[in-house]
Amino acid sequence: MRRGEASALSARVAAACRPLRSPLFRRHFTARVLSWTGTALSPVALAFAVLAIGGGPAGIGVIVAAEMGAVLVMLLVGGVVADRVSRTRVLATANAVAGTGQSVAVFLLVTGRAQVWSLAVLAVVGGVASAFSGPASSGLVREVVPGPDLQQANALLRLAQNVVKVGGPAVGGLVVAVAGASWAIAWDAVTYFIAAFLYVGLRLPQGTVRLGPAGMAAQFAEGWREFRARSWLWLMVVQSMLMVPAWLVAYQALGPVYGQRYLGGAAGWGLVMSGFTAGLLAGAWLALLWRPRRVGWLVCGAVAAMAVPMGSMAAGGGVPGVAAAACLAGAGQSLASTVWAGLVQARVPNAVYGRVNSICTLAQLAPVPVVALVAGHAAAAGGLQRTLAVCAAATLLAAGLPLARRRVRALVLPRVQGRDLVRSGR
Repeated sequence: MRRGEASALSARVAAACRPLRSPLFRRHFTARVLSWTGTALSPVALAFAVLAIGGGPAGIGVIVAAEMGAVLVMLLVGGVVADRVSRTRVLATANAVAGTGQSVAVFLLVTGRAQVWSLAVLAVVGGVASAFSGPASSGLVREVVPGPDLQQANALLRLAQNVVKVGGPAVGGLVVAVAGASWAIAWDAVTYFIAAFLYVGLRLPQGTVRLGPAGMAAQFAEGWREFRARSWLWLMVVQSMLMVPAWLVAYQALGPVYGQRYLGGAAGWGLVMSGFTAGLLAGAWLALLWRPRRVGWLVCGAVAAMAVPMGSMAAGGGVPGVAAAACLAGAGQSLASTVWAGLVQARVPNAVYGRVNSICTLAQLAPVPVVALVAGHAAAAGGLQRTLAVCAAATLLAAGLPLARRRVRALVLPRVQGRDLVRSGR
């Protein structure tokens, strides 16, 4: 690389890391990364803990369902609270609650009193905490980072999260094998408590406490009106409602089955997963250095890329082809979701952002439990590769649907925040 090119790259990296110069963002970034390190270890440890007490696969399913159900039930309430109460207070409380729940789980496991039902109750506690922390965390970014730096801030968070995702499960398995599941879950509790402490000390600028109509129903109705008024937003949410279940069925549920039958087992499917993970890291890194303007086209293109590994498996592809396709899907998904987060943060008013964010998230997650239940039956009835082909077709349909509307095709990432931006957000 020439000296001039190296200098330009260094300058771009320095500009991309500009959000870290803000003490407020650094504290938020540190809290999130610490929490993610614990969260990455916990699922592996919890699964082995359930198996150790005789819960079996059914017990693991009950606990996962309990946590997911709690998130779905409480997510809208979490969005309302994130718009009414200081988001740092919400995050401090949610992390403290989650840490307490994991501490109780450790106590039950160490003393031999843990049962599936008690761990499921604690999973509900964790799910409720997650339902409150999600909208508050996303909304907090726009309060601690200037508008022009929103994409870089989201990219830094996404890159750190993806790095943790790469090594977290492996480290969790190692900790469980060497020290036991209780130690990994204890680390998760510690990271939650440290994050809560960091948020207690995060003082937002004056004027960030939001007011709105009294009453939970009235506050939710206000958020729903803001969501519904933005056709570009709800069209893309409808897109996600089609794409997310198709991806979960094809990649997470049926992918390992395809790997077992056609890719030589766990080793072959592991390479495919590694390809997807590499793509996630590459996409986050690209989002850190590149600021694309045509967000609508970018997101729809990324959704289309998600269909490539599905189509590759439906066509009987081998390890190299499916892994390369998964890498492309991961890069597109990571880049597009990072850029999209910045666009929504910039265009949705801060006073209603938590509620709008929770509505979007709930709509995307709501179909998942039902689809997960029917995925295996659909594959058994229609054939594995035929089901994968249907998922690929549904994903391509979802990719092209929003582009039929000119407002989606014209979506651009703004250069600056300002009055005109908020006025054009619909």
